Amino acid sequence: MKLLAIDCAANLCAACVYDAGAGIELGRQVLDLGKGHAEHLMAVIEAALKAGGIEYRDLDAVAVSIGPGSFTGLRVGVSTARGLALALKIPGIGVTTLEALAAEAANAFPGRSVLAALDAGRDELHAAFFDEALGLTYGPAVVTPSEATEMAVKASAVLAGTAAPQIAAAAGDSFDVGPIAATADIATYARLAAVKGPGERPKPLYLRAADAKPQAGFILPRQEHDRPVGDAGRKES
Repeated sequence: MKLLAIDCAANLCAACVYDAGAGIELGRQVLDLGKGHAEHLMAVIEAALKAGGIEYRDLDAVAVSIGPGSFTGLRVGVSTARGLALALKIPGIGVTTLEALAAEAANAFPGRSVLAALDAGRDELHAAFFDEALGLTYGPAVVTPSEATEMAVKASAVLAGTAAPQIAAAAGDSFDVGPIAATADIATYARLAAVKGPGERPKPLYLRAADAKPQAGFILPRQEHDRPVGDAGRKES
């Protein structure tokens, strides 16, 4: 099976082609953008395909990082993956950023449980806990730093993700730490997707609502005719 993997969950705009049968990466393209994934993703995909000597028609599946991560980046990546899967009549496979980071930590520290956590701001973390066999036992969920620290200490877990240093410092203890980035290497997503195989169509994993809200000046006042009809809302004759 030849698989295209896409990641726009964080600062990277990344794609790679992976041969699951041979267990090798055929080609990749990675840009560190921060923003602007929508403008660059198709060019990144085409560069990865060219590097791997692969055409779109040669693909058997499309994998994509589904978050937690950037709201805009996730929408771009997931919608592109679903569009390609539909057009090519092949499966789309979603992989969370937390399980990808945990997989890299488990590779560095085999046989250990892993707590993968991302700093979400507002004194919140996006976290998931994985057992020694990399099975998901908790999350993904929004937790406080103290809750994450308690989980890590109780299980003597390996830490991964952007919140790993914060958790280790709060515990005042030494922890083994895997990747501390906001996302994993693009080939990790490809390998995990190849193991997962087809399932539900990928969709963005949002653990909390978007930060953007309508400005007060653009909120229309409620009109009189919008009031409920009934004893409480009926005008006197």
